[in-house]
Amino acid sequence: MTIANPGYHHLQVGDVLVTSLNDGQFDASTSLVVGVPQADCEALLRDSFRVLPPRITVSCFLLRFGGRHVLVDAGTGTAFGGIMGHAPERLAALGVAPAAIDTVLVTHAHVDHIHGLIDAEGKAAYPNAELVINAAEPAFWLSEANAAQAPEGRREYFDIARRALAPYRDRTRTVQGGTEVLPGITSRHLPGHTPGHSGYMIASGDQTLFIWGDVVHLPGIQFARPEAGMQFDIDGDQARRSRADAFAMTASEKLLVAGMHLDFPAFGHVVKHGSGYWFEPLVWAPTATGPFTG
Repeated sequence: MTIANPGYHHLQVGDVLVTSLNDGQFDASTSLVVGVPQADCEALLRDSFRVLPPRITVSCFLLRFGGRHVLVDAGTGTAFGGIMGHAPERLAALGVAPAAIDTVLVTHAHVDHIHGLIDAEGKAAYPNAELVINAAEPAFWLSEANAAQAPEGRREYFDIARRALAPYRDRTRTVQGGTEVLPGITSRHLPGHTPGHSGYMIASGDQTLFIWGDVVHLPGIQFARPEAGMQFDIDGDQARRSRADAFAMTASEKLLVAGMHLDFPAFGHVVKHGSGYWFEPLVWAPTATGPFTG
């Protein structure tokens, strides 16, 4: 049975309209998890009423404010075939043309975040967009030496990064963690998953949203067991430290968070629970703020 869903969801953060764009979902495996026994992972998924094998959701985010159209990540594009790459359809449904995107904030250069930067011919999918990315990402992924030293199964990642970033070479701005990349939007370095993996803190008025990239891939496992890493983390120990720091900060500060692999529509809060955490999805309401009077 197909369950209808428009694949986008709006949230007002001060003067910024944030829209999550569901790019698709693919089947994964608990064998990808490191640091937690596979049987424990499967039990956690069953206890949270999730399917086995687990599915990983991919989302990106559209920010609209002050006449700007900003994407945070670009999704998978054509890399995964028809089951993925739906972000452009979501934008079209919203009436946002590719040429209207003026900035793409990249969390990191993995295929499910940047392959959507290019079309089927390898040209820029967003012809007028400036690319903003942590400087450690192109330094790592565009290095021939790093590509040559990578395990055989990961060498393709380097080729994909080169192809996806190439059309934006003359309009790429590299930044460091803590940089205000656009008014009210600050990058936050969360290394480990990749060297330059970053989130973006969006502050407007008295409201804040932290889009944290890939701090979590499998929410049914990693909130309860933050030590659970993924096989494709470049530096697993550092990724676990970044996840622990992100969980502790967002829980203590009661920050609203969004993540590319959280269950769609991907907004909610992190709550401390025993030795781990849980994720409390944001409750949907028919109005952005205040009582419903329609």
